Amino acid sequence: QVQLVESGGGLVQPGGSLRLSCVASGFTFRRYAMNWYRQAPGKERELVATISSGGTDTMYADSVKGRFTISRDNTKNTMYLQMNNLKPEDTAVYRCKVSLGYWGQGTQVTVSS
Repeated sequence: QVQLVESGGGLVQPGGSLRLSCVASGFTFRRYAMNWYRQAPGKERELVATISSGGTDTMYADSVKGRFTISRDNTKNTMYLQMNNLKPEDTAVYRCKVSLGYWGQGTQVTVSS
């Protein structure tokens, strides 16, 4: 069955960095576009970034452009989200999603001093 497992979240100070990972199994990873979403308490879910199946095309929400980088390693069935210059408003549960429609369970990112 399809599984997506995120890791790499945690508590970081403003201006700090984190790298999230999403390990996929149960489908042919290299064939599908992937997404990172986030949802903060009391807020709607937000699409943070998208990457094409081959990794050549990416898209970012305006709120993270220039700070976050999405990437993937199709040899490892893994997608990443490098997050730099983190801000308190980046605090949320981050989840990965495959374009097939399956979601990971999420990883908490908290940005606070």
